[in-house]
Amino acid sequence: MTKAVVLLSGGLDSATTLAIAQAEGYEPYALTLRYGQRHQAELASAARIARASGVAEHLTLDLDLRRFGGSALTGDLAVPKDRDLDTPEAGIPVTYVPARNTILLSLALAWAEVLGTGDIFLGVNALDYSGYPDCRPEYLAAYERMADLATRMGAEKHRTIELHAPLIRLTKAQIIRKGLALGVDYALTTSCYDPGTAGRPCRRCDACQLRAKGFAEVGSPDPLLAGLATPTP
Repeated sequence: MTKAVVLLSGGLDSATTLAIAQAEGYEPYALTLRYGQRHQAELASAARIARASGVAEHLTLDLDLRRFGGSALTGDLAVPKDRDLDTPEAGIPVTYVPARNTILLSLALAWAEVLGTGDIFLGVNALDYSGYPDCRPEYLAAYERMADLATRMGAEKHRTIELHAPLIRLTKAQIIRKGLALGVDYALTTSCYDPGTAGRPCRRCDACQLRAKGFAEVGSPDPLLAGLATPTP
């Protein structure tokens, strides 16, 4: 089997991406970053997903991006709630973490080179939401070109770096359908930007609303919400 580094956040998208990597015959090495995110419940989710999926290895690295701030996920800015996602506000959302995917990919690239592979999987999506600049196809293409220049395997032409982003042009509903077909247990995942006690989702932030919209369009209940009461404003 070909080794591949899979960025595993503990969310719905990264869990689906991991399942896709396995279905395509890759041996996954999962990488999670504890970067000071508000939604640290995702770290426990990532560990659960890695165990259930039987990855070859799961690393969790520490890098405190709270020292920089600049995001509702790593600073004192409020996480937006109850927004109308059908009419998104102009500009990049405050939940964007400055250069996060560049940082994550750099760590994944370093591990991939040690493992002797040029394959990296990540669950970025440019359709159903975000407007994040580091989720665009042109960003990924530019990163691949840079990675070929920056690594020994690229310089010596042993391998070229390939970023696999199988979800990038899928809606949330399409992602969920694909994951269900692959046997992903979405009860193990979390999506909330601002979870409460014991990691309970707020069900009001953008990520929670998108998740709910996806499951509604699929016509399947979200197993993560089984037994949870309706959120209070």
